[in-house]
Order: sequence, then C-alpha cells, then structure tokens
Amino acid sequence: MSETNPAATAPVSADAAPHRYTAAMAADIEARWQDFWDAEETYAAPNPKGDLAGDPELVARPKKFIMDMFPYPSGAGLHVGHPLGYIATDVFARFQRMTGHNVLHTLGFDAFGLPAEQYAVQTGTHPRVSTEANMKNMVSQLRRLGLGHDRRRSFATIDPEYYKWTQWIFLRIFNSWYDEEAGKARPIDELVARFASGEREVPGHAGRAWSALSEAERADVLGEFRLAYASDAPVNWCPGLGTVLANEEVTADGRSERGNFPVFKSKLRQWNMRITAYADRLLDDLDELDWPEAIKLQQRNWIGRSEGARVDFPVDGERITVFTTRQDTLFGATYMVLAPEHPLVEKFTPAAWPEGTHQVWTGGHATPTEAVAAYRAQAASKSDVERQAEAKDKTGVFIGAYATNPVNGERVPVFIADYVLMGYGTGAIMAVPAGDQRDFEFARAFELPIRCVVEPTDGRGTDPATWENAFGSYEAKIMNSSNGEISLDGLGVADAKERMTEWLERTGTGKGTVNFRLRDWLFSRQRYWGEPFPIVYDEDGIAHSLPESMLPLELPEVEDYSPRTFDPEDADTRPETPLSRNEDWVNVTLDLGDGRGPRRFRRETNTMPNWAGSCWYELRYLDPHNSERLVDPEIEQYWMGPREGLPHGGVDLYVGGAEHAVLHLLYARFWSKVLFDLGHVSSAEPFHKLFNQGMIQAYVYRDARGIAVPAAEVEERDGAYYHQGEKVSRLLGKMGKSLKNAVTPDEICAEYGADTLRLYEMAMGPLDVSRPWDTRAVVGQFRLLQRLWRNVVDEDSGEVTVTDVAEADVDTDTLRAVHKAIDGVRQDLEGMRFNTAIAKVTELNNHLTKVGGPVPRTVAERLVLLVAPLAPHVAEELWRKLGHTDSVVHHDFPVADPAYVVDETVTCVVQIKGKVKARLEVDPGISEGDLEKAALADEKVVAALGGAGIRKVIVRAPKLVNIVPA
Repeated sequence: MSETNPAATAPVSADAAPHRYTAAMAADIEARWQDFWDAEETYAAPNPKGDLAGDPELVARPKKFIMDMFPYPSGAGLHVGHPLGYIATDVFARFQRMTGHNVLHTLGFDAFGLPAEQYAVQTGTHPRVSTEANMKNMVSQLRRLGLGHDRRRSFATIDPEYYKWTQWIFLRIFNSWYDEEAGKARPIDELVARFASGEREVPGHAGRAWSALSEAERADVLGEFRLAYASDAPVNWCPGLGTVLANEEVTADGRSERGNFPVFKSKLRQWNMRITAYADRLLDDLDELDWPEAIKLQQRNWIGRSEGARVDFPVDGERITVFTTRQDTLFGATYMVLAPEHPLVEKFTPAAWPEGTHQVWTGGHATPTEAVAAYRAQAASKSDVERQAEAKDKTGVFIGAYATNPVNGERVPVFIADYVLMGYGTGAIMAVPAGDQRDFEFARAFELPIRCVVEPTDGRGTDPATWENAFGSYEAKIMNSSNGEISLDGLGVADAKERMTEWLERTGTGKGTVNFRLRDWLFSRQRYWGEPFPIVYDEDGIAHSLPESMLPLELPEVEDYSPRTFDPEDADTRPETPLSRNEDWVNVTLDLGDGRGPRRFRRETNTMPNWAGSCWYELRYLDPHNSERLVDPEIEQYWMGPREGLPHGGVDLYVGGAEHAVLHLLYARFWSKVLFDLGHVSSAEPFHKLFNQGMIQAYVYRDARGIAVPAAEVEERDGAYYHQGEKVSRLLGKMGKSLKNAVTPDEICAEYGADTLRLYEMAMGPLDVSRPWDTRAVVGQFRLLQRLWRNVVDEDSGEVTVTDVAEADVDTDTLRAVHKAIDGVRQDLEGMRFNTAIAKVTELNNHLTKVGGPVPRTVAERLVLLVAPLAPHVAEELWRKLGHTDSVVHHDFPVADPAYVVDETVTCVVQIKGKVKARLEVDPGISEGDLEKAALADEKVVAALGGAGIRKVIVRAPKLVNIVPA
C-alpha cells in the first residue's frame, strides 16, 4: 500500500472543540479516504491470470466471491432502503479481507428494461441517455457510502461488449438440445449427425431419410428439440405495455407486475427457452444449495413435480392426451375438458352440432364454431386466477366432439372450460366429477353423469345424486372400476394407481409419467430497449444464427420507441415492435459463412427480456475485459469452481431480495446448467449461498382522500398526526418517492456522515428482518462514533491520547472486555449478525469511556480494527493517527486470547421446589459433583431445607442446581 497519509490534510475547525467528530469532519474524512482507496485500487481483487492478475500472495489466499443482486439505475436515485444489502455485503467483504481472504466484491447495473423505454416514449429521450445519467448518479451515491467495490470489474448490461456475450450464450442455447439419455445439453450438430446417419429416427417423418427432407422440414424437426425455439403458442399479452410477459411477470390477479395493466391470453409467435428440460435437475440440485428454505420451497412449488400417468382418449382417429395423478379413477371419467386455447380445439370442432346435443351444452349458439369462438373470447379476458377461482360459477361449452374412455369404451363429450389451463399438464383433463369439486360443479351445471368410483368413508352413500359436493380421498377403496381385462375394485389408491398404470402401458393407451407445473420460459419482448436477437430469417422463414464475428448485434436508432398504438383494455390488439419500423436494419444482405454466399435476410424484431443480462453476470465479473471468450476457464474455476462444501460451485455469498425467487434465480440456474453441460464453465449452479435481506420500511401518512402526504411535513400531537392542520392516518409500509416518505442517503450523510448511516442500518435489527426507519434514532450511532473518537483523539488539540503501556500493565477487566468483544464481534461478523456485533463494539467503547483516562494503545488499536468493517472511514483515519502507514482494509482482524474470553466465575442459581434460594459464584469448569456439594453446603440452602430429606438433585453445571425435597 502507498505511504501517502490522507489524514495529514484534515482541516481544522474553528469551533470550541476544533477536533470534535462532527458531520463536517466526517464528510472530509470520508471524501479523502474514498479518493485514497480509488487511487490505490485498495479493493482490486487479483485474478490468477490475465489482465487482472495481481499480487501472487493475495491470489494464494482462500477466495471469497461476494455479490449483490444487480441494481436497476432508477431515475429517482436511492433512498435509504436501497443500500441495506450493499452495506451488509461490504461489511462482510471487509471482514473477509481482514481474515485472510482474496475477496471479489463488485457491482454493475442491470440497465435494459421497461422504465427507461417508457420514459423514452414520454419524452423522446434515448433510453441510453437517461439510463447512463441514472447510473452516474447512483455510482456517486454508492461511492459516498464507502462501498469497497472493485471498480475495474463494473459494467452495465447495455454495454455492447457485455451483451455481445449475452447474444453468444443465446446462440449456444439455440444451437443445443437436451439429450435425455445423457441427462444434459449437447450441441444440435450431434443430433443432426444422428438423424443423418440413421442412428435416430426422424420424428414425424417415419421412414424418410434426413437427406430427403427439405431445409424447412429439417428446421421444423430441430425446432422441436432446440433449447431456444420459436413457436405459436398462447401467451400473456399485455396491451398496456405493448409486450408479452412470462408467467412469472403476471400477478395473482392477472395484471402486469409492472404498471398493473390487464393481461390477456393470446396466441403469438414467440421465442421460448426449454427450461422444462431441466426441471428435475433444477429440483434435485436445490438440496445442495445453502439457500433459505422459503426460497427453495417457492422454487419447488413453481417447478411443481407430480407423478401420475398420461392417458390417451381416442377422438375420430386422433387422440386427446391427458395427464392425471389419479389414474385409479379413470372408470369415473364421464366427460373431458380442454383449455380454450388448446390447439386441438379447431381440429375436433365440427361444423354442426351432433344429433341429440343437449341445449345447455351449446351456450345458445347455432353452431359449435360460433360457440367455441365466443367462449374463447370470454376466457381470454380473464386471468388464470380468475379462471380457477373456487367460488365462481363454472362455465364452458361443448365443442361438438366425443372422445372414448379407454377403460370402458364409453363415448364422453368434450368441452372447453376456463377452469382448465394450458399451463398445466397437457391442457386437457379427464373429468371425474364424483372426486373433484370443480368437475362436480361443472357436471351439475351441464347435467353430466357423475359416477362414484371411490367408496365414501363419511356415510354419504354411493349415489352421487344425493351428494352436495364431491368426495375425494387417498385413504378409501376403489369401487365400480372393472372390465374384462382389469379390476381395481377393493384396492387402495396406491395399489390401484400401480395396477392401472401397468394396464395402460400394456394396452398402449397410456404411460406412467412425471409432470411439472413449470412451463417453458417465454423469451420475447415486443420492445426496443433490450438485447437484439442474433437471429435472421431467410426468404423461407427459416431461422439462422449469426456467426460470432457479427456479434454484438447492436440496437439501431429508431424514431419512435413505442409499440404500435394500443388500447390497454383491448385483447385483440397486436404488437408492432419499434425495431420492425427500421427497414434498413431489418432487411439485410449477409454472408453467414455457410458456403452459400451473400443472401437476403430479415432480422428478428423482438428483443430479449430484461432478465437475459442478469442470467450470467456473475461470470462477467470474473473476467470483465475478455473480448475473446465468455470467461477464462482458469479464472472461472478459481472463483466459482466446485470445491468442498460447494459441490456445484457458484458464488460464495449472494445477497438480495426474496422477490426474485422464481424469476431471476430460476432463470440464472437454467443458464448456468446449459453452460456447464456444454463445457463453458465448471460451476453447474450460479449462487451457492443466498441471503435475503429484509426491507427498510417507513411510515406512510395519508389524508382523508387516501392520498399520501409528505412524511417530513407531518406533526405528531397527543398521539395523533397532522399535515397542514388536517389529521392524517399513519401506516407502516414501503419507502418510496410515490409514497412521499423517502429519505435519501445523501440527506443522512450530509447530517451525520456515511459511517453513521452504515452503522445505523446495520444496527437496526437482524439483516433478514424488515425494520422501520426512524431518522431520529440515527443520532445514537453518531454519538457512538463521537465517543470512539474521544477515546483516541483529544477534541481540543487533535493529539492522540492513547498510552504506550505494556499489555501486562493493562487492567484485567479491560483486557477481559477487549477479548470478549473480539471473540463476539468475530463470530457475529462471520454469521452476518451485524446488529449484535455493533452492540458488542458499543459495550467495549462504553467500558473504556467509563474507566476513564488514556486508553492503552493496544486496546485502542484493537477497537479500531473491530470497527473497521462497519465504519471504514473513521477506522482508517484513527488507524493513521495511531501511527500506522498501512490501510486497515487488509490488516489482520484481531484474535481473542481464550484466557480472557472465559469468565473467571459464573453465577449458579440454586432452586428448591422451583424457587431460587441461593446464588453461588463458581468456576465455569466445575464438575456436576462438586457443584452439587457446594450447593448443599451453602448456608441459605441448608436453612431453606430445614433438615428435610432430599429426594433428588438435578445439576446443570455450571449454572443450575434444582433440589427436590423428600
């Protein structure tokens, strides 16, 4: 480290105590040390090789890769709730450096997305201009907090040299397929070779050689295997945002997570990621991750693994396939239901109603085509939650076709109904109304048969005509379920399911299988401000990947950033993307290097979702300036490779909000596994340890209209709250600009300094618990720093007041307080219990203040080192004043002397009949026998017993003796 001493340039205040620690002094100290850290690259984490290679001694240390979730550069800047996690990871990273680790801790920006684009639509400002301005402001705010980031490694997802590799990864996924036999992704060329050699039959083209297929036919076949593929499928269409949304971006009430616009079901051609191929691995590998159980549970539920059977119901030479977890009730299936969006609906809908069709089944329409069209329009306007609401009336319409129940040959009518979703199973169900409440209600509404196949155990009898609701049980026996080939009667559910599965497989009418709730990831957005797809289409509409030499494919300039004019409430609108209006960019002549020379192509005019760039950013932090490859293998292995305790590798600590459980976290895991399968990385998981920080909340004050009023202008009088003389309500909630209760870190830094803000946010409570902000309480941590300062520096002269006494001459009580603090703070920082670490520092500081007189140098130095991870600026300043020329950042953290950590005596409570009768000061290591003897010999105990006999003595050395008299 440099010998430069920034402390020497500290200004002298002219007040009564010119060297008192004030806000002005804190601001000066903090600015100087931040400049020093930047100039000296104090937080630079060396790689084992490459342009970031540095101090070999540092590289030889154990490593720690510590990450925060990507921030989005908001135009509103930061409020004090935003840096909670950033301060926490900074404290932890500083502690790890001081305990001998090579620490990588840096921060970039997730900068693509809708907010900047919506601002561009409103103002005409290019999204890059506003985004870069926002980033500049946030960088300044974060720097002021003294965060120890390796700034050489910072980047934004909008940097072309970054999204070049996002596009490169997309092409690796596009040019891969999931080999179920190998259990991993393989290059698509290997599949093509198998088709070409005849090793594998071409699906859908039985008997035809691969060479006999046209280019378009081959493209269609490969599209069924590629991990990234385009398809016409039902999507979540949000006219209000002008784009489609992934399932994870739609709220429970069927509106967009951003903007709260209505979301409709519509069929559009979109890019998808085949994340479902990894469902089992995404589930299984959760067991090896050090994540909160609540997050693991959310992912397990979202993936939704269930075991059952697929059953084929013949329909006019075709078939409808259903997935069911209750194949044992197949004899009770009396009708079928398809999701309104099911692709087979058109195929099976006839021109006219079959003879004898019940009037209630038709919905009052003259033809099945009319009925189906009308019902589909009705269903498209509802959210998935609304469609599946238990309390709502069941609606639907007969499509005019019948299927055949494979176990009994019965013809069963086929309906469409909105309570069946394409997003689960096959989008079709066999309805067993006796055993499912929704089916029961539908059957009653449409006068359909209800057959009892599970013997009721509640005394209701076996005639469903007398029932008020369905009866479903896994404990009951099966009945009314036999034909000439199979009988389930009298079997329990488990045995019946097994027997039915065997029969289905033997007869070729079904198969035991596993189903997942997880759907493929919708990967297209009809917006401008996102990564362009590195895909072009030839004149036959066949998709081709751009060669790597053409990456990055950069966004072109456009005159209008908005999608085509749309009505947020109109499900029939269709997207027109901003990119599609730049004809010169869309229609190009390219030589793709495939030996076919220059050809005309049309570019993909959708863009990638804002999640794309954050699926792999941990890898870019490792090797941010590598223009030749995604990441150097040796560097990736060093920082993220598997090792003891990290069987799948990954980041050592990842801190962020719990709201990303099934968005970013699931997507990033998928990308990591694909890159791992293809040999590009050694880590199959991106983040080994995950920690979810809580939220800093603030009181929201609302007037009689329910409108938020500025919290800073509210007065409290006699337990009530008033704004401009009018009474207002108060409720604890989020902090934000729109709620008029935001407090910026700049305000607190100006009034108290960044170190005070850091201490206050860490002292508010456990990191994983939400806590209310109270500006009035910040001063408590400011006073702690003032007392710390006074224990080292004379406020009048500015001179250091510590004494150079030998350790042996320091009083025992102080040594004991120091080493207990060291031991406790070390454990708390390692466990991320920052609030209790601060409490222990405060206790030691108060002890020194109470003892009075000059503080021994060895004690003061240890105290400063304890404070260093938490309040780094003042720690650096005091460290220099104490005569050191090195930075505290890489100085060893103090180690406690065990002799002073253990108490000389502890208090043992002696109880008789559960009531305390005596307290004994005993050796902490006293044996149970000796403690019993001491307790029975105590005068107060003898007197309390009064000569009574003793039936039992319970000893819990060294703190409790419980005596039970005879």
